Amino acid sequence: MSVQHETTLACRFCGEALRTSFADLGETPLANSYLNDADPDTADPRYPLHARVCDSCFLVQVEDAVPAEEIFSDYAYFSSFSTSWVAHAEAYTRMATERFDLGPSSSVVEVASNDGYLLQHFVKAGIPVLGIEPAANVAKTAEANGVPTMAAFFGLDLATSLRNEGTRADLLLGNNVLAHVPDLNDFVAGLAHLLSEDGVLTMEFPHLARLIEDAQFDTIYHEHFSYFSLLVVENVFARHGLRLFDVEELPTHGGSLRIFASRSDGETRQEGDGLAKVRRDETAMALDKIESYAGFQTRVEAIRDGLLTFLAKARADGKTVAAYGAAAKGNTLLNYCGVDASQIDFVADVSDQKQGKFLPGSRIPIVAPERLRDTKPDFVLILPWNLKREITTAHDYIADWGGQFVVAVPELTFL
Repeated sequence: MSVQHETTLACRFCGEALRTSFADLGETPLANSYLNDADPDTADPRYPLHARVCDSCFLVQVEDAVPAEEIFSDYAYFSSFSTSWVAHAEAYTRMATERFDLGPSSSVVEVASNDGYLLQHFVKAGIPVLGIEPAANVAKTAEANGVPTMAAFFGLDLATSLRNEGTRADLLLGNNVLAHVPDLNDFVAGLAHLLSEDGVLTMEFPHLARLIEDAQFDTIYHEHFSYFSLLVVENVFARHGLRLFDVEELPTHGGSLRIFASRSDGETRQEGDGLAKVRRDETAMALDKIESYAGFQTRVEAIRDGLLTFLAKARADGKTVAAYGAAAKGNTLLNYCGVDASQIDFVADVSDQKQGKFLPGSRIPIVAPERLRDTKPDFVLILPWNLKREITTAHDYIADWGGQFVVAVPELTFL
């Protein structure tokens, strides 16, 4: 079932008309809209998923904006279920506390704070925090875990309200939220307004350079409205009075950037070496040239063909295939490729919030990881390939019956 949708024909940053296609993935369900049942008589709502690149500012963005309230008001992703991500967050809190001399008189605010997976470490250190989380069900979990959290969408209006109440952030952070914002200018304006005069803002987001380099098309989905290079982020932040002073390259989510920014009218911080390096790398990739974005669609189609060939051969050979990780990126992959429960028996996932449900579109059932031991599949397709090391280590027992792990992106690979 195709649903009426709001079509964004103008760049959400600079307002120029969007003319250049980057990746057209057809019509797919919302990536995190897991189903409680697989009623064959009820079609899943589908929306066009078409990423374009702005010829003027080079922001890659999905063409059709599903209302954010429809995506995030009740959310199925809980950060605490990834042990590697929790460890990443704990390391960040140690770094930030030491580097920016945070203490009991400091104020730390996280936008899109999820279930408190990160702020809990500041709480334990006695540093005052506030989480802002749009999904009410997730915010409730954070509160239960002792992390002060408000259920709200962040933007300039909320930042103004908080500032009027006396809240300013000495450390303002957001991990993997920048891509999730439909009104980019309003969001960044809110960040600038809430940040204290000498405060520090950090943001983590998947790096567009890695998406292109490794053909990570499955990280494109409706809730990811934008896909960022450092080039674009510097321009967006500068428009709203924020200056980047450092950047780190991270392995998370297939390759991310962590940017550090301050108010342009605040304390002048020394620029780190990372900025010059990433700028050089992006210049070498010609990310400021529209021609560099051509050809991505062809690589996407090659990945689709490789996965479908593998699944067809496995079936012809009488082999069984399961999947691991009911991740949003997996739903983009499976729905674009037209894969369903006739080709993959089930997807195992550690989250009890997803177990017993079905993947949208493909209708593949989500089960507990114990099902792997019970059924002994010949192949296990890892959908969140960015966690492949964590997953293969935790479930190396599949080798006991000759099972093999497989990833499809950037090309079909047996692990």
